[in-house]
Amino acid sequence: MKTSLLAPCGMNCAVCRAYLRKRNQCPGCRENDKNKSISCRHCKIKNCHILKRDKLTFCFNCETFPCERIRHMDKRYQTRYKMSTIENLNNIKESGLRHFLRNEKIRWTCSTCGATLCVHLDHCEHCGKNR
Repeated sequence: MKTSLLAPCGMNCAVCRAYLRKRNQCPGCRENDKNKSISCRHCKIKNCHILKRDKLTFCFNCETFPCERIRHMDKRYQTRYKMSTIENLNNIKESGLRHFLRNEKIRWTCSTCGATLCVHLDHCEHCGKNR
C-alpha cells in the first residue's frame, strides 16, 4: 500500500472497488482524473477550497475538521462498510503514515487467500471468505 493512495478524507484508495477492479482501474484520489467516475472527479471533499487554498494533505490539518462533509461520509462508511474515515485520519495523525499503512495492510488482507479485501464488499472477492 502506498501513501499516495490515501485520500485527504482518510479513505484508503487501495481497498476501494474502483481501484481494485481490472478494467478502467481508478488511479486513486490523488492522481489525475482519468478512469474516475463522475462522482469521484467532482468529490466535494477532494475539491474542497480550503484543502486547495491551504495546500493541506489531509483533512485533519483543517481548522474545521471534522467538517459536515467528512462527518456525512464517515457516517455512511461506518453504516455500510464498517470503516471510519475519521478514525483513519485520527490514526494517521497520531501514529504517522508508515504505522497506519502497516496496520491497513494487515486489516485488508484476506487471512485465507492473501488477496486484498475491498472495503465495499463484506467478503473476499477471490475466495469468498467473509471479512
